[in-house]
Order: sequence, then C-alpha cells, then structure tokens
Amino acid sequence: MTDGPRKPPLASPCNDVPASRLAPRRTRWLWLLLAYASLGIGILAIFIPGLPTTEFVLLSAWAAGKGSPRLQRWLEQHRLFGPMIHNWRHGRVVARRAKISASLMMSLCLVIMLFTVKRHWVIVLATLGMAAGAAWMWSRPERVEDAEPGERS
Repeated sequence: MTDGPRKPPLASPCNDVPASRLAPRRTRWLWLLLAYASLGIGILAIFIPGLPTTEFVLLSAWAAGKGSPRLQRWLEQHRLFGPMIHNWRHGRVVARRAKISASLMMSLCLVIMLFTVKRHWVIVLATLGMAAGAAWMWSRPERVEDAEPGERS
C-alpha cells in the first residue's frame, strides 16, 4: 500500500558532491555543528516572534554542504525548508507569504517593545534594524521567474 504519488525531489546541486567540495575531514565536524545549531535556532524561530527562520535554515544548508551532503539533501527535500532553499539558490527569491509573515512578526515585536522596554534608544535602534531588514526583504523578487538572470544559479 502506498501513500500516493511521491513528489520528485527538488533539483539539488549536492546529490553527488565531490569530495573536493567537502571540508577536510578534521574540520567537517565544525561545519556539521554549525549546520545543526543553525537548524535548531531556525526551528525555534518558528515559535519565537522576531527571530528569523529563513536565514538560519539557509545558513544550515550552506554549512551542511561543507560538512554533510546527507543533511543537505534532507534539508533540500524537506517540505518546509526545501522550497525556501531552492528559491534562494535560484534567484535570491523571498516568497510573498514569507515577506508578509516576517513583516507582521516584526510589527508585533515592535508593539511589544513599546509596552515593555523603558529605554527609548533601544526601541529606536530595533525599529531602524527592522526597517532596514524589511526594506531589503521587500526588495527581493517573489518568484524565480522575476529574478534577474545574473542572480539565478
């Protein structure tokens, strides 16, 4: 009995990673540590407003590419993380849904800070940081087709 048709895995640049692309054996465990730590923070970020999920997942995939092709394949084929990684690699794309979600979370964090933080300079710095992050994020294309040819890999 099958669970239905399986989706083909996303195209992956690491399916057959040559040994020359991996870090030397003695440092591979450091890349693996970075990959798992970033993935853990990325998963926590799903539940903690204001902590970016996408950036930590992308960092995890990058570090996994240097230390563990198996982990990198798993991330690329994951139903939540895979599309994120694929979009970034093929045009530095950020989906509209992710942009809206991040903007709402940043707004929620700002409102919470307004009621809980006593030092105004902290609020100003956080607001400037969030505004810069939001401006950069909204400047990214929303579909791979919209990305400039030079940004696609």
